[in-house]
Amino acid sequence: MKVTIELDCTPAEARAFLGLPDVSGLNDHLVGEMKKRMDANIAMLAPDELMKSWMAFGGQASEQFMKLMSAAAGQGLRGRSGG
Repeated sequence: MKVTIELDCTPAEARAFLGLPDVSGLNDHLVGEMKKRMDANIAMLAPDELMKSWMAFGGQASEQFMKLMSAAAGQGLRGRSGG
């Protein structure tokens, strides 16, 4: 025996019929929070904001970066000649 039941209802009606909680308010809150966080992170990716954060360390940041690059380049040359 085979029985087929077809229901025509909206997702909200189906949730209410099955006794599931209405989480639309929570969903709206989470989506809003995600939008705020994405906007804040996108603003931090702006070139002027990146330069401000990098320059907040003063000249030391550029010196440290140059030392890091020099060390990495030197390591690469030593590794190449040793093979």
